[in-house]
Amino acid sequence: MAIRSFFLFILFFSSSLSPVFSLYEDQVGLMDWHQQYIGKVKQAVFSSQRAGRKRVVVSTEENVIASLDLRHGEIFWRHLLGADDVIDGIDIGLGKYVITLSSGGSILRSWNLPDGQMVWESSLQGPKHSKSFLLVPTNLKFDKDNLLVVFSNGRLHAISCIDGEVLWKKDFEAESFEVQQVILPPGSDLIHVVGFAALSQFEMYQINAKNGELLKHESASFSSGFSGQVSLVSTETVVALDSTGSILLTISFQDGKISSQQTPISNLVEDSLGPAVIIPSSVSGIFAIKTDAVTIFIRVIGKGNLEVVEKTTHEIAVSDALSISEDQQAFALIQHASSEIHLTVKLAHDWDGNLLKESVKMDRQRGLVHKVFINNYIRTDRSYGFRVLIVMEDHSLLLLQQGEIVWSREDGLASIIDVTTSELPVERDGVSVAKVEHNLFEWLKGHMLKLKGTLMLASPEDMAAIQSMRLKSSEKSKMTRDHNGFRKLLIVLTRAGKLFALHTGDGRIVWSYLLRSLHKSEACQSPIGLNLYQWQVPHHHAMDENPSVLVVSRCGPSSDTSGVLSFVDTYTGKELSSLSLDHAVVQVIPLPYTDSTEQRLHLLIDADKHAHLYPKTSGALSIFKREFSNIYWYSVEDQNGIIKGHALKCKCTGEVADEFCFDTRDLWSVVFPSESEKTIATVTRKLNEVVHTQAKVVADQDVMYKYISRNLLFVATVAPKGSGEIGSVTPEESWLVAYLIDTVTGRILHRVTHHGSQGPVHAVFSENWVVYHYFNLRAHRYEMSVIEIYDQSRADNKDVWKLVLGKHNLTSPISLFSRPEVITKSQSYFFTHSLKAIAVTSTAKGITSKQLLLGTIGDQVLALDKRFLDPRRTVNPTQLEKEEGIIPLTESLPIIPQSYVTHALRVEGLRGIITVPAKLESTTLVFAHGVDLFFTQLAPSRTYDSLTEDFSYALLLITIVALVAAIFVTWRLSERKELQEKWR
Repeated sequence: MAIRSFFLFILFFSSSLSPVFSLYEDQVGLMDWHQQYIGKVKQAVFSSQRAGRKRVVVSTEENVIASLDLRHGEIFWRHLLGADDVIDGIDIGLGKYVITLSSGGSILRSWNLPDGQMVWESSLQGPKHSKSFLLVPTNLKFDKDNLLVVFSNGRLHAISCIDGEVLWKKDFEAESFEVQQVILPPGSDLIHVVGFAALSQFEMYQINAKNGELLKHESASFSSGFSGQVSLVSTETVVALDSTGSILLTISFQDGKISSQQTPISNLVEDSLGPAVIIPSSVSGIFAIKTDAVTIFIRVIGKGNLEVVEKTTHEIAVSDALSISEDQQAFALIQHASSEIHLTVKLAHDWDGNLLKESVKMDRQRGLVHKVFINNYIRTDRSYGFRVLIVMEDHSLLLLQQGEIVWSREDGLASIIDVTTSELPVERDGVSVAKVEHNLFEWLKGHMLKLKGTLMLASPEDMAAIQSMRLKSSEKSKMTRDHNGFRKLLIVLTRAGKLFALHTGDGRIVWSYLLRSLHKSEACQSPIGLNLYQWQVPHHHAMDENPSVLVVSRCGPSSDTSGVLSFVDTYTGKELSSLSLDHAVVQVIPLPYTDSTEQRLHLLIDADKHAHLYPKTSGALSIFKREFSNIYWYSVEDQNGIIKGHALKCKCTGEVADEFCFDTRDLWSVVFPSESEKTIATVTRKLNEVVHTQAKVVADQDVMYKYISRNLLFVATVAPKGSGEIGSVTPEESWLVAYLIDTVTGRILHRVTHHGSQGPVHAVFSENWVVYHYFNLRAHRYEMSVIEIYDQSRADNKDVWKLVLGKHNLTSPISLFSRPEVITKSQSYFFTHSLKAIAVTSTAKGITSKQLLLGTIGDQVLALDKRFLDPRRTVNPTQLEKEEGIIPLTESLPIIPQSYVTHALRVEGLRGIITVPAKLESTTLVFAHGVDLFFTQLAPSRTYDSLTEDFSYALLLITIVALVAAIFVTWRLSERKELQEKWR
C-alpha cells in the first residue's frame, strides 16, 4: 500500500510539471519588443488650442499623419495612408479638424483632432495634372460655413469645412498653364492664382472667393523665361528666377495689373558663381537664394527693389512665417557651427533685431538640419517664448525650447532598407561589460516597490515601474553573448544613410552612425545606400578583431554611377575606412570564402560586366584563384525578360586592368517572350541556410532524397496584361508561370502554369521547396502553392545494409552539368489574406520544423506550419500517413488566431521579415520592420531543448527530495521485511 501511495504521489507531481505555453500579462515585453515611428516629417502644424494637451500634427514621407505630444514627443494617434496616397498638404481647420490633401490633390479628408477619427472624405477631380495647394483661411465664410480652398488637377475648389461638400469649382484648362502660387489675402474675398504659361508667360487670375467667378485675367511675357520655384514675398508680389538662374524677377500684380523688375544676381553678390536656386519660404518681404555654397537673404523694398541683408557660407535652414500679432510675423533661422547649431528668431520687418538667439549642442551623427517649424507661447512675464521643431538629415525629429533639446525621436528607423546581424562580445572573467550604476535612493525605491507588489498594495503605476525594473535587470539586456544565442546586435541601414545597432534584448539603440560616404559632395552628388553585408566575423581564436559590416552604396539612382564602399565596426559604430570606387556596382556577390583575417570575399560586378574582387589582398587573391573555376552567378533583366548565367573568364584587359579585376563570360540565357510573359518575382535560397538531412522518410518507410542545391532559382512570370492591378484583366487574359531554373547550366528543372491567375507574387525558397502566393482570378481568392523537388539519382539508397557497408552513392561527386534525375510534387491551397512579405524560420542545425512567416495586409505576422503546405496531403490519409504527421487535405489554409507572432500588435507599413537562428536549436529570432519595428523569439516545435521561464524549480526540488525520501523509506521497509523472514 505504501508503494502504491508513493507512485500516486510521483504521478501528481509529474503532472504538475507539464509546461504551459500561454502568454501571461506580465510576460509581455520579456521576449519581444515593439517600437512605433512615423518617418521623416515634411509638414508640421501646431495646435493652437489653449485647453487640453499641447500637440503638433505632422505628415511624413512614409505617408503617415500623426498627432504628437509636445511635452514628450509621444504619439497620440496616427494613420498610415496607402503607398500611392502621398500627402500633399496638411492644416488645422476651425481649431478641431485636421485637414489633409493627398493623392496628387485628388483626395481631401478631415480628421478629428483629439482622437484622429475621420470626419469626412471628398474626391476632387480635374481636367489635368497640376501642383496641389491647400489653404485653410480663418475668416472666409459662405452662409455661416467656413471654406477650404484647394487647387488640384487644374481646378480651383471651394469646399465646406464642416462636411466636405464642394461649393464651387473653377477650371484652368490651358494646357501650358502651370500654377505656382494660390494666394488668399487676409480679410479679402479675392483669390489670386499665378503661374507660368509656355515657360515665358506670367499669368494672373483673380477669382471671387464667394462664388468662383473670374474677375480678372492678366498676363505678361518675359523673354528670358522662368526656372525653378517662385517665392511669395507679399500677397501681391512674387520673386522668380529666369531660365539661366542668374537674374531675379520681381513680379507685382497690385490692383490686378502686372509690373516687374529684373535684377542680375551679380549686382547683389559680386563673387556669385553658377546658377542660383530659390529656397522655399513664406516670410513677408524677405526671400533667400543659394548659389554654390553661399546662402543670400534678400529684402524686397518698395516697388521691386532688392537689398541684401545677410550672406552666409554656413548650412542654413529657414522656417515659414509665424503670425504672433495682427501686424507682426516671426521666423526662425538655424545655422550649423561644428558641434552646435545656432537658433535665431527674427521679426520679418526687422532683420537686425532678434526675438531669440540660442546655441544648442547637437550630436554630429544627426547631420544637417533639413526643416524647421516654429511655434510661440506666452511666458509668465507676458513676453513671447518659442518652440522650434527641427527635422535632421538622419530623419530624426527634435523639439528645442529654451536652449535645450526637450525630446527627440529616431524616426529614421521607419525607413530601413537592409538588415544584418552581429554577435556581441564574449564576456571575459573579471570584466563587467555592461556596467549599471545604482545609487542608494534607487536601491531603496526598488525594494519598496517590490514589497508593495508582494503585499498587493501596488498601484497600476507602481506595477508599471516594477515591470520596467524587471526588464532593465533582466539578463537579456546585457552587452555580452549568452549561451543560447538570444542576445545579438541588429545592424540596420536606413534610407537617410545612417547605421543603427539595435540590441535584440530590448530594442535599444546601442550606437548609431551617419555614414560620411553617403554625404552629398562634388564627387558624389546623390549618394544612395544599397545593401549591408557581413564583412569580418572573427571567431574565438581571432577575438582581437571586432566584427565589421560592409555598406555598399552608389552616387546616384542610375546603375552605371560609381560605387562607394564603407567598412564599419559593429561593436563601436566607427567607420574603419571607405573606398570611392572608379567603377559602378550593379551586383554584389558574397562568396563563401574568407581570408586569413576572416574577411569575407565579395565579388562586385560593374556596368561593363567586369568582376572586381574585394578585399584587395594577396591572401584573398590566392583563395579566389584556387576557386576560380567554381564561381558562377546569374543576373535578371526584368524589363527585357532575360535571365543570364555568368562565369569568370580571365584577368581584365585594357584601361581597367589590375590583378583584382576579371573579365566575365555569358554561359547561358533564358529569354521569356515579351508578348506572353513578364518577370515579376525571383527568389533563391539563403546562403547561410543549414539543412540537417537530405533524406526524408515517408509513411511506408520509404526514403525520398531532397534535391538540395544552392544554385536553384525560382522565377514567376505573368501575362503582360496581368501585370497590372488585381481584377484589371479577365481570367482568360492572364496566367502565371512558375519556373525552377539551375543557375549553373540554365536548365529548367520544372515549369507549371496557373491559368487565370496574376500577381503580385511573394515567394520563399528553403531546402528543396518553394512556396509562393498569388491571386486566382477564377476563384476570386488568393492562393498559395508549394513545389517540392526530389533527387531520383539517390532512389537506390533505401537498403540499410548498403548504407552500413558503404555501398551507396551518397558520397559520390555530383556535377550540375549532368542532367539531374528529379521529380517534383506540388499542391495549391486557398488563403484568406493578401500578403506584404513572406519568410521562413531558420535554426542553427536545421532540425526544428519549419514555419512560414506571413506578413499580412493587416500589418501583422502570422506563423503557418509548413505541414499545412505539404504537397502529399490527401483527403483521407492512411494510418501510416497520419503517424508521419500528414494533415488531411482541405481546400483552404487555416488561420489560427493564436498563431499571430505579433499578438494584437501591428507593424505599420510592414516591408520585410528577417529570421536569424539562435544557438538554441529550437528557437529562431524574428525581426519585422516597416514604419514600426517588432522583434520576438519563436519556437516552431516548442522549446524541446530547454525549460520554460515559468518552470517551477521549487516543485522539482520537492519532487526530488520526496523521491529520495521514498526510496530510503522503501529500502528500510524492505530491509526490515527481509530480516523478519530470516528469523522465521
